[in-house]
Amino acid sequence: MNHQDLINACREDWDAYTKHQFVQQLGNSQLAQPCYLHYLKQDFLFLKQYARAYALAIYKARTLADMRKALPSVHALLDSEIGHHVTYCSQWGLTESDLEGEPEDFGTVAYTRYVLDAGMTGDIVDLYAALAPCSIGYAEIGRNLINDEQTVLEGNPFASWIELYSGEEFQKGVAQSTAHLDELLSEIDKTSQRGQNLIEVFRTATRMEIAFWQQGLDVVN
Repeated sequence: MNHQDLINACREDWDAYTKHQFVQQLGNSQLAQPCYLHYLKQDFLFLKQYARAYALAIYKARTLADMRKALPSVHALLDSEIGHHVTYCSQWGLTESDLEGEPEDFGTVAYTRYVLDAGMTGDIVDLYAALAPCSIGYAEIGRNLINDEQTVLEGNPFASWIELYSGEEFQKGVAQSTAHLDELLSEIDKTSQRGQNLIEVFRTATRMEIAFWQQGLDVVN
C-alpha cells in the first residue's frame, strides 16, 4: 500500500478537510480576521506538539537510518518553522508571549494528543500515518488554491499563506516525507488487519484536521 491508498480509503473525510469552508474563505479573501487569528495561535500550539511527535519518531525508530530521517523534521520545526510562524504572527499583532499564553482549544488538544497516542501505542508507521494528513493535506490545499480560479491573491491578506504552502520548497519537502512514508507502507497489504488499522489511524487524524479548521470558523459563530 501507499499514501494514496490511505487517502482513497477515507475520500469523503479527505475532501471535507482539504476543501473545508475555512480553506475556501481563506482562498477567496472572505475569511474573518478573528477566525484567522485564532487559527494562527492554535497552529503555534500545534507545531510545538508536532515537534514532540517527530522527536517520538526518533525514539520509535528501529534503525539508525530511520532515526536520521526523523531528525531533520525536529530541527526544522524547532530551528526555523516555529520561529518563522512567530515572525509571521507578529505581522498580525501577535507576540510570542501571546502565542505561548493562548490556551489550547479542544480540537487542538484532541488532534495533537491523538497523534502522540498513536505513536506511543503503535510503532513508527502508526505515528507517520497519524502525522501524514497534515503535511500531505496542506500540500494539496496549497496546490488546489494556487490553481483555483476563485482564489484571490492581489489584496488578499492571506496570500502569503497560500504562496507558502503552494511554493516549491514546501512541496518538495512534503514529497520527500511522503516518499519515506510510502517506503514504510510498501510491504503492508491494505486489505490486511494491519493495513486496515493504519487506514483508521489516517482517517481519524484527517477528521481531526476537519475539526481544527472548524474551530477557527466557530470563533464567529
